[in-house]
Amino acid sequence: MKFILSEYIERAMTLAEFDKLEDYTFAGRIPLCKGVIAFGKTLRECEVELRSVLEDWILLGFKLQHRLPVIDNIDLNEEPQDESLAAMQAV
Repeated sequence: MKFILSEYIERAMTLAEFDKLEDYTFAGRIPLCKGVIAFGKTLRECEVELRSVLEDWILLGFKLQHRLPVIDNIDLNEEPQDESLAAMQAV
């Protein structure tokens, strides 16, 4: 079973760009997600921090009702569809 938010995060992370800085630390960003940037002493540390920043960015976007970018046809801006209990039990 896949969860839409988890899938969105995974796909956004595939778009991440990382750079090695002059002091041998790393910077990462996700260009589609404005303001999502992170730094780390190692590439792995930077990647973990970037994922955390992305998660916080999404949650803040929900809270402030910002439009989030559509990534690989995943649109978190769509209103959830209410389904009847009978329709959910049929699955």
